[in-house]
Amino acid sequence: MYFSGNMTLVRFVYNILISLSWIVLKVIALFNSKMRLFVLGRKGVFQKIEAKISDGDKLIWMHVASLGEYEQGLPILERIKLDHPLYKIVLTFFSPSGYEVKKDTPIADIVVYLPMDTISNAKKFLDIIKPELVIFVKYEIWPNYLHELRDRNIPTFLVSAIFSKRQVFFKSYGSFMRNSLRSFSHFFVQNENSKELLASIGHKNVTVSGDTRFDRVSKILNQDNGLDFMDDFKKGNFCLVAGSTWPEDEEIIIDFINTANTLSKYIIAPHKINETHINKIQSGILKKSIRFSKITKEKLSDYKVIIIDTIGLLTKIYAYADFAYVGGAFATGLHNTLEPAVFGIPVTIGPNYHGFKEAEDLIDQKGIYVIKNKLEFTELMTRFINDDNFRKKTGAINSNYIAKNVGATKQILNHIDDIL
Repeated sequence: MYFSGNMTLVRFVYNILISLSWIVLKVIALFNSKMRLFVLGRKGVFQKIEAKISDGDKLIWMHVASLGEYEQGLPILERIKLDHPLYKIVLTFFSPSGYEVKKDTPIADIVVYLPMDTISNAKKFLDIIKPELVIFVKYEIWPNYLHELRDRNIPTFLVSAIFSKRQVFFKSYGSFMRNSLRSFSHFFVQNENSKELLASIGHKNVTVSGDTRFDRVSKILNQDNGLDFMDDFKKGNFCLVAGSTWPEDEEIIIDFINTANTLSKYIIAPHKINETHINKIQSGILKKSIRFSKITKEKLSDYKVIIIDTIGLLTKIYAYADFAYVGGAFATGLHNTLEPAVFGIPVTIGPNYHGFKEAEDLIDQKGIYVIKNKLEFTELMTRFINDDNFRKKTGAINSNYIAKNVGATKQILNHIDDIL
């Protein structure tokens, strides 16, 4: 047996807690819109999968937590579709913030929420899809699914993984979760520290491949990043792009826009784009501004600020930035700093960046700068505008960092090719 003795007891307790949490989540869903998506999105998942699978289909399953992990898994899925076109891809999400944005992605044949990690769900899910290969991304460790995968001898990879001593796997009380790690055929980790930690608990099947997101963002440079409205808007002026901002970020950005005496242009692309929030942002800006959705035949060069009230444009907009601010580090968590960094521009963030390896690395190397308040942001922006050498040197640090860290996808695909 995979679990025995105390492990059986702990697994029993784990399953009780999973069942209780599902009940609690359904109650919370009555009052919380995001949790309602989490709960209702899992209704009919098995039927949806069965409707899209035919006898004789060969499937690969990738599971991601949310949007960030999806971006890490995407380069792998793109290569699988190219190199192994006869396989169907099942993509599962844990979080609504990932699923609701990417549920129609053409990269996968089936996109669904992952059913809760109960024994019965794990058995039924795997009975239906019968995957020949499974890929979990970064942090996703679900014991019942992994137990079933191990029992069925299905090759299972954990990719772009990163481990720290703070995690339960390396605690005296973490034996149950440590056992779950035994289900992985191979670990592809981001750094040597993760490899050493895994070795300390007996795992030698580890490759330091880095983070697949570097492969993802490096491809951005080769795509067409042209946007007619940005060509009309920027017209040779300095441009600050503030991406994935939260209210705490926007307070600082808007204050700078209102008080700065420069010829700069500004893009604000908030994380939340509901009507109330967009109106609040625009009403706080004293300079001439326009929402992207309201652009018709205006002479955009006359405007100082564009508020992006749609999704899907930010990556290309960063191509027009002379410097970027990435939001979230005053709020729930830092957003993607690699997307602007790949364009060789300075990046600024708030103070809560710990646990985001690329941000920590680039702060150390002085490609990313941290601000804690309005005054620090104003001083930094003023320096970027007035000191060409400082701005260009900072940006070059970022682009060089990304160029040195590509290649994870190729290493992972070499292992995948050996199995398929």
